[in-house]
Amino acid sequence: MKTPQISHPKLANKLKISQLYLKREDQHKYDSHKGRSIPHMIKTHHEEGWDDFVISSSGNAAIAAIKYITNHNKNNDKKLYLAVFVGKKIDPKKLKTLSELALLDDGITIEQVEKPKQTAFQLDKYEKAKYLRQSTDESALFGYNSLAEELDKIENLQAIFIPTSSGTTAEALGVAFKDLKNNPQIHIVQTEYCHPIACKFDNDFIDKKEISIAGAIVDRVAHRKNEVIEVIKNSGGSGWVVNDDDIKQAQELVQKTTDIHISPNSALSIAGLKKACLQGWKFEGEVCCLITGR
Repeated sequence: MKTPQISHPKLANKLKISQLYLKREDQHKYDSHKGRSIPHMIKTHHEEGWDDFVISSSGNAAIAAIKYITNHNKNNDKKLYLAVFVGKKIDPKKLKTLSELALLDDGITIEQVEKPKQTAFQLDKYEKAKYLRQSTDESALFGYNSLAEELDKIENLQAIFIPTSSGTTAEALGVAFKDLKNNPQIHIVQTEYCHPIACKFDNDFIDKKEISIAGAIVDRVAHRKNEVIEVIKNSGGSGWVVNDDDIKQAQELVQKTTDIHISPNSALSIAGLKKACLQGWKFEGEVCCLITGR
């Protein structure tokens, strides 16, 4: 599914750049950019013979998985099954959203456990279900090819700013753009709470122990770190670390100039671009910020 990529001159003017596009992945039918990758992973592993899947997520990845499997089961005789594991301290609103979606299909279960990742891994280890884990699954990369192809339609695209946790999206876009014979700068944006990749490029921040309002950025291990760093360097891009005030200001700026409300997680891209501009980066071509989802 294609998502809007619209130029916003007023927002660009405030950031003192020539042209800025917002890529509205929050308008994807599966609610976020994870709707590119998670369905592709499920289809790939289903073709390998898997019917049972498991995911440890309380956010966009889980929503994409639930919605895809619900749609699959409506239209296919061969049913797929999904177990979603979330932590005991999950935000009640997130749990309510997931639970309501899961009610639409009796093949989907939501369970609160002490250690969601470890629980999901055990099911995968004993081959009871396939673990949908973007950070370690190579099939996760190929789902973003369609995103790269859409972004490639932006003429004179110079830079892309990406809210980043595991780095899967950034790595995938770097690989896909190479095949498309294009090389826009890849910029990743992380938080002062979680920044295992961006800190290799940006040291102008303070480490914070409290989780950021951009709560989807949580991958401290970053299995893809080396690959993502290589992609960033080859593209001439960078990594940026922003704080909660930066994120709130980015949300307010987008609301004021475009009348669009974006989540803290999505606002990372705007906050990162603003920090880059303040540090002297010049963008003569088009810049695109990914609005990733919730």
